[in-house]
Amino acid sequence: MTVEIRVPALGESLTTATVARWLKNSGDYVQHDEIIVELETDKVSVEVTAPSAGRLEDCVAVGTEVEIGGLLGAVDETAEAPAASEPVAAEPAPAPKTAASEPVASTVASPARVTPPAPEAPKPVSAASAPKLSSHEARERRVPMSRLRQTIARNLKAAQNTAAILTTFNEIDMSAAKALRAEYKDEFEKKHDGARLGFMSFFARAVVGALKDYPAINAQIEGDEIVYRDFVNLGIAVGTERGLVVPVLHDADQMSFAELERRIADYGKRARTGGLKLEELSHGTFSITNGGIFGSLLSTPILNTPQSGILGMHAIQDRPVVRDGQIVIRPMMYVALSYDHRIVDGREAVSFLVRIKQLVEDPRRLLLDL
Repeated sequence: MTVEIRVPALGESLTTATVARWLKNSGDYVQHDEIIVELETDKVSVEVTAPSAGRLEDCVAVGTEVEIGGLLGAVDETAEAPAASEPVAAEPAPAPKTAASEPVASTVASPARVTPPAPEAPKPVSAASAPKLSSHEARERRVPMSRLRQTIARNLKAAQNTAAILTTFNEIDMSAAKALRAEYKDEFEKKHDGARLGFMSFFARAVVGALKDYPAINAQIEGDEIVYRDFVNLGIAVGTERGLVVPVLHDADQMSFAELERRIADYGKRARTGGLKLEELSHGTFSITNGGIFGSLLSTPILNTPQSGILGMHAIQDRPVVRDGQIVIRPMMYVALSYDHRIVDGREAVSFLVRIKQLVEDPRRLLLDL
């Protein structure tokens, strides 16, 4: 009996995928539930397993676009599993030859052992018949855009075409956050099963607190209505080899420092291995992107539509600043808030970023909800 392999349900709003690669070839014997093919969707990779054990047949070519329920291949259940290979016994080593029995090499080649002449080298193609390429064309490579890269490009352009994007900036003195982290990071890691205390959780908690004070930045426009939310689904942008993905911390406003750190670390790891689930990439209400891990000092983030705000973090850099009339060196970070000016006024945006600054510069406010 032959069992068909079909494209599974892909998740919210996804109807098609592209065959990214086969882990098994046509003719290979596969086991039931063994992963045999990877599909690439607009958001994540989807692994498809063998519906039964048997011989894999009629595999759809890599690069083919397939719909939900579409045929990917088949498994012939009547095929017999390959027999386990028998271990090959090692041949006994030849007995060492004595000097007396060693044959004397002949100085005359036997006709039967003459090596045949080497084949003629191919004639070089004349310069006149070779195709003409410019120096630039000869050093170019063309590769098709992946589904994820196409989606990223489409969404970013849609954000610019739809929203009235404006960016406001501020800078944050990271001295207090760095001191708190240095004092408690080891104890924090021991108490919370290896969860590391990083700066992202400080900013995540600060964002949650600031969004309570300025709810328009956590809202979105739908038609002629504004949808306000009493929860925060926080997207954390992660750069991967395949492109940028934004996994979402659902109900981040209910999470502790430790839970935020664990979830952020887990998302980052699974984003880079293609292990995120579709629901983990959906329904974000606000996003954070950290270009500082790549050395960025300043940027203007683009909205992750249909969200109305995104916070850009940047590199921490020792800079001279004035404190109490004195020039001192402090670890400073520039931050940027890009927002949809259709729904968020400049006063709200600037005040929101000032609130982030207050909370991160005095982390006690985060703990006391002040």
